[in-house]
Amino acid sequence: MTIDQLYNIYRQYPSVQTDTRKLKTGDIFFALKGPNFNGNEFASAALDAGSAYAVVDDPNLAGTNTRIIVVDDVLTTLQQLAKHHRQQFNIPFIAITGSNGKTTTKELVHAVLTSGYRTYTTQGNLNNHIGIPLTILSVKADAEMAVIEMGANHLHEIASYCEYTLPTHGIITNCGKAHLEGFGSIEGVRKGKGELYDHLRANNGTAFVMWDYDYLHTMSKGIPAIIKYGTTDTADIQGVVKQSEPFLSLAMIKGAHIPFINSQLVGAYNLPNILAAIAVGTYFQLSAAKIKTAIEAYAPSNSRSQLIEKDGNKFILDAYNANPTSMRAAIENFAAIQANNKVLMLGGMAELGAESLQEHEGIINLIKQHPWKAVILVGGDFLQIDHPFIKMANSTEAAAWFKGQQFSDTYFLIKGSRSMQMERVLG
Repeated sequence: MTIDQLYNIYRQYPSVQTDTRKLKTGDIFFALKGPNFNGNEFASAALDAGSAYAVVDDPNLAGTNTRIIVVDDVLTTLQQLAKHHRQQFNIPFIAITGSNGKTTTKELVHAVLTSGYRTYTTQGNLNNHIGIPLTILSVKADAEMAVIEMGANHLHEIASYCEYTLPTHGIITNCGKAHLEGFGSIEGVRKGKGELYDHLRANNGTAFVMWDYDYLHTMSKGIPAIIKYGTTDTADIQGVVKQSEPFLSLAMIKGAHIPFINSQLVGAYNLPNILAAIAVGTYFQLSAAKIKTAIEAYAPSNSRSQLIEKDGNKFILDAYNANPTSMRAAIENFAAIQANNKVLMLGGMAELGAESLQEHEGIINLIKQHPWKAVILVGGDFLQIDHPFIKMANSTEAAAWFKGQQFSDTYFLIKGSRSMQMERVLG
């Protein structure tokens, strides 16, 4: 079956699913394979559950049911179908990647654009080789904008996503010390993330660039259109931190007719994320009032820069992920908060490769520079280093310790890599 033929079926049944547990009647089931599962084995069950068709790559299933479509490779077919669907649109497709802040930036950009346009975006963090094509295929015919988040942990990954996303606009939030195990070095991170700029450069695209970061100046050279945002006078959209406790407020200086914005985000490190959304909204001619209202109404969730008040204590829950760059920013922001009793509960950082021990030691040295009521370091390479702080094997142990304490009027920072599941501390 050709992609054109499959697309005609998709147009009749425009809902795609790869997980039989989430199937709805009329979905097209794509039987993906992985190291520990084979979706082909669930094709019949998917059809029995109401799936309109099942796309498989097991030739033994050919002819067993007229609603089973056999292809050479299910994942490749899913991506090709997504590209074909993407090519039906002549609207902005905005791709967002970066080491830190890409999901928050995506959510803010979506919130702003939704105030004036029919906008579709990545749900949660479905930002990989499966999630991105599924996101593209969720874009309906009435779309006026699409915002696509792209995650990556090795070279050539962003380039492959661009082949079927075909972004017209792009944002690299930053390039930090994340996924060093896959990228090899900070230079590798920049090269990998820079594949988005390479696509925009080659396809007459537009980049929204955080102009405070000199390395993004270099990386973005040659892109036909660059909209600069940041805190410097040379930025087109210029804003600065007005207040960062408990929530971030910013004052706009240039480029957007908004005197100030009071966000529901914790931490000055979220300033670039908000400025990116302002730059996008301004570029697409949304009113200052709509931009301000959208950003101020956005409330973070899913353990991302959340401020939670519970049992007389305050918690900054930023436990969705962590790397040395984001961990340092969170600690420094927390150290600057005016509070008498402050407790750090930090989980280990994953995917740092050969530099992992050194990076964890760097975080410990930073912690030593500030006074704390208590410091609890959980799992990962924090366990391999001698330090004067409390060690816990995992977040379950940390949660049990926390419940046994009698904290009151205390401020907590809870952060760690996704694998550490530090949100468990709060139950």
